[in-house]
Amino acid sequence: MEARLNVFANPISGKVIKHLSAAGRAVSESALPASTQELVKIRASQINGCAFCLDMHTKEAVHAGETHQRLHLVAGWREATVFTDAERAALELAEQGTRIADGAGGVPDEVWANAAKHYDEEQLLALVTLIALINAYNRMNVMIQLPAGDYQVGQLA
Repeated sequence: MEARLNVFANPISGKVIKHLSAAGRAVSESALPASTQELVKIRASQINGCAFCLDMHTKEAVHAGETHQRLHLVAGWREATVFTDAERAALELAEQGTRIADGAGGVPDEVWANAAKHYDEEQLLALVTLIALINAYNRMNVMIQLPAGDYQVGQLA
């Protein structure tokens, strides 16, 4: 598979990615746990079918110490016993925020309230921003058909 566009050589995409990356750095520097951030990126990427982001974020998560067991169970997080209640709340918010068009009225109040039990206001804002950002990246990559499999840890840092 070959990408429809070369996003790494195009000046417009370079500007866009620069700004998205700056927002991503703000999230990564927040108090939201790094492991939770990677799990959320992986779950949204699974839902959106973004192979490039799945390749990137699973490799980055392993490099950061995440276990293969937990990574293999992200899609089945509801039944898996390896996630904390806080991680479950973040994954549920990620699913609801990613599938926002599927639900009447957006993210249900109970999903938000559950997340708010585990994360303070700064962390919630970081989580919401992260979900929006990974969805933007997923949509760009899926439309462009960015191929997956060759990502090297730290490649886009």
